[in-house]
Amino acid sequence: MTEKKVAVLAVGGNALIVDKTKKSIPDQFDAVKETMSHIAGMIEDGWDVVITHGNGPQVGFILRRSELSLDELHPVPMDYAGADTQGAIGYMAQKALRNEFKKRGIDKTALTVVTQVQVDAADPAFQKPAKPVGSFLDEATAKERMALGQNFVEDAGRGWRRVVPSPLPMNIVEVDAIKKLIEGGFSVIAVGGGGIPVIEKENGNLRGVEAVIDKDFASGLLANNINADLLIISTAVEKIAINFGKDNQEWLDEMTVAEAEKYIEEGHFAPGSMLPKVQAIVKFLKEGGKKALVTDPPNIQRALNGETGTWIVP
Repeated sequence: MTEKKVAVLAVGGNALIVDKTKKSIPDQFDAVKETMSHIAGMIEDGWDVVITHGNGPQVGFILRRSELSLDELHPVPMDYAGADTQGAIGYMAQKALRNEFKKRGIDKTALTVVTQVQVDAADPAFQKPAKPVGSFLDEATAKERMALGQNFVEDAGRGWRRVVPSPLPMNIVEVDAIKKLIEGGFSVIAVGGGGIPVIEKENGNLRGVEAVIDKDFASGLLANNINADLLIISTAVEKIAINFGKDNQEWLDEMTVAEAEKYIEEGHFAPGSMLPKVQAIVKFLKEGGKKALVTDPPNIQRALNGETGTWIVP
């Protein structure tokens, strides 16, 4: 029997909202169905795929609902908002994959692992919260929240926005269960939104923290932990470019870790956009990863056939 190839495929949270005018749950499910149809094609071609996903907009919606109902209901902590989105987005992905498998005659079951990811309580990110979450508030409301211990920054005249730490992932708590599910032939959705950030207390118990883990770094860690053959980071573009948006823009078919580090140093990749994706891939490859691919969901199968996408190799 031929050994199956295993891939970790990271889907951006914004892939669930392709149009800012279409943010409803049915709209998000339509977007998920589209993405899952491309992933099902990869599974049909013989890959075992572990799907990870972002959750930025969805966490934002939960926090906004919490803000609007504070006079009636308790606030929702960040770790619970993350867990909530893992369940909801996982449910959409499971349903879409089941329907796609049925249509294609694939005998597989998709399931979601609500995933905790351990971070270091001493991570410097906790001293410098910088990841924006939630909606824009006026100065008076922001200062009220700051008095309660939350951190806010003014954002380019658009109002005040909460910022939380973004520590690096250290350990995926449920990784052994994820491995067993892959070995059992399941299509697994895990590490949603980068995982629910937890720290280990002195007595060994886990405690959730108000933070956001970058989903691409968490996906890279998962790929290393399960010895995946491939890490795919799907994004809004078909390939990575250097000199993006300039006259001398160049789309890349392949780059090595050394080239990627050079391009990072030269400032080719935008912070908060392509930069963390390339940084996560570099870390994955330096820690034993085999190869990585960046492309958009509709082109995943073409990229795997060598027709498009950007391949990053050690």
